[in-house]
Amino acid sequence: MNVSEIWDVVHAERAALIRDLEALPAERWATPSLCAGWDVHDVMAHLTDDAKTTRLSFLLRLAAARFDFDRYNNAGVTRERAGDPLLTLASFRAASHRTTSAPVAEASRLVEAFVHGEDIRRPLGLSRDYPAAHVATALRFQLGTAVAFGGGKERARGLRLIVTDAGSDTGEGPEVRGTALALLLAVSGRPVHADELTGPGAPALTRDGGLHHG
Repeated sequence: MNVSEIWDVVHAERAALIRDLEALPAERWATPSLCAGWDVHDVMAHLTDDAKTTRLSFLLRLAAARFDFDRYNNAGVTRERAGDPLLTLASFRAASHRTTSAPVAEASRLVEAFVHGEDIRRPLGLSRDYPAAHVATALRFQLGTAVAFGGGKERARGLRLIVTDAGSDTGEGPEVRGTALALLLAVSGRPVHADELTGPGAPALTRDGGLHHG
């Protein structure tokens, strides 16, 4: 995918998430997300901060956070989380067409859109039919990125991942079969449902995020 195509997908995913959350009751914004320690409102604040980030603001704020990514991200949530979650959503909507970002590979924007979209949707019982080919692009990026930098390279080491809806496979070792989305979530350290991944390598891949039953 070229840069323009990536941003088209990101903008479409932002718009879809806004539509899903416009009528969300106030009390449900406090639902714990799949992102450990953050509720749904926190994740929306993070996405808002991410949409507004520029290369310069990223570098300045990371330095202010003493190059601690957790401190940097938490500061962004604090900055963008309004008292009323609908105001946070409005701020996200206003920034949703931007194409600025931290100085990172553009494919990481796909990871942000898909993984954080599910961080919010799954706990709320919402679903989306994501474009499998683009999710597979995000998965490939995560497989090439170290966990320390938000990726999932080490989680998938020694495993063969077979993407059932995008016709691809990667790696060597015990097999793990699943959709591009389920594999993306697992390599990103998120929990998935027990029936989403199959194969002898599934327990190893999900040891960080775990499997949800039911």
